[in-house]
Amino acid sequence: MSAMDKGVPRIGASLKTLELKSADEAKSIDGRPAAREVRDALDEFLGAFESFKEANDERLDEIEKKLTADVLTEEKVDRINRALDRQKKTVDELALALARPEIGGEARPRLDPARREHKRAFDLYVRKGEAHELRSLEAKALSAQSDPDGGYLVPAETERMIDRIVSDASPIRAIAGIRQISGASYKKPFTTQGPAAGWVGETEVRAETAGPQLSEIEFPAMELYAMPAATSTLLDDGAIDIDQWLAEEVQTTFAEQEGAAFVNGDGIRRPRGFLSYGKVANASWVHGKLGYLVTGNAGAFPASNASDVLIDLIYAVKAGYRANARFVMNRATQSVIRKFKDAEGNYLWQPGIAAGAPPTLLNYPVTESEDMPSIASDATALAFGDFKRGYLIVDRIGVRVLRDPYSSKPYVLFYTTKRVGGGVQNFEALKLLKFGTA
Repeated sequence: MSAMDKGVPRIGASLKTLELKSADEAKSIDGRPAAREVRDALDEFLGAFESFKEANDERLDEIEKKLTADVLTEEKVDRINRALDRQKKTVDELALALARPEIGGEARPRLDPARREHKRAFDLYVRKGEAHELRSLEAKALSAQSDPDGGYLVPAETERMIDRIVSDASPIRAIAGIRQISGASYKKPFTTQGPAAGWVGETEVRAETAGPQLSEIEFPAMELYAMPAATSTLLDDGAIDIDQWLAEEVQTTFAEQEGAAFVNGDGIRRPRGFLSYGKVANASWVHGKLGYLVTGNAGAFPASNASDVLIDLIYAVKAGYRANARFVMNRATQSVIRKFKDAEGNYLWQPGIAAGAPPTLLNYPVTESEDMPSIASDATALAFGDFKRGYLIVDRIGVRVLRDPYSSKPYVLFYTTKRVGGGVQNFEALKLLKFGTA
């Protein structure tokens, strides 16, 4: 039996082991995984990657000798590749869960009297529906952002916890630039044409120069909502941390909706995604559009030297943006690139060396976003650049909660809203790879 054949059942067994561990003693009382479980999952993943390399090497040897790979070999490589994706997802989920603070176990900073009073009043509103203290506090603060019909502002500590947990789960938010605003939109001026300049001799006449031309881009904040539900028993349980519970309940909804909007959003009642902007061949790049390179093969990488287009994409980005650049793609695209090797036979894709660390491609981090398109004819399935400087997310300060005990008895609904905007702020910092010929 070959190493490749041994690898497939070992991966299946690894996944089974992870499933058993995730439901067994490795979990702590509040459902967080133990550090040992995360280390074991990472070891399983790294071992699976070694099995994948062995299987893919065999496939490449067959192609080199016979100009084609055996069908069974291709199927085995694909099967291991899919199992590797599942294991990577398991490691990421365990690492994210481990990073979550233990309920009741994290030391809270000492609050000033006003914040402590607001937190106590908000806790009373969420648990019992008693809003008179919260209404009085917000009236004193002259808050224009909330009212009995639109909900009440959560305490600042709760808002920070929601932002942190959502950032951990939202791939684009984790790598983009972020600004907090108090108004309805964020406006950013930029220079479309700088002042004229040049060299001149000491005694030569200085020609009159034109002044700089300015323009601005605007990012309006749109409303995003989630509606978690709770039972009366949960709300009556004094051991439950309401801040943590609310943050974790809205995490999935906020992260999924934001992730889709930051990539493909049309800017209508949602942020504008970077793929929704106009695109132009990088050789003809102009401000306001994203430059792209082509693979030269419709719906696929080039048949030979496929890694060359990835290197070209890296160097299409100016040096100043490459230092903090990264690749963004979905899982399917990543599974294709995982098979690529350089001229020395080294794999271009390498797994992260620690739980929660991103994999790398040509020594640049890879961010996995399932909202990116898959490889298809003329699809821009791969992005590269400095997203912190290239894409801006705008958060309006204030998360609101409206308690609804009537619409879905016996459950209590919590209509939770925040305002978010976003768009490309620097078109030079991001480049795309188009799977086409022009």
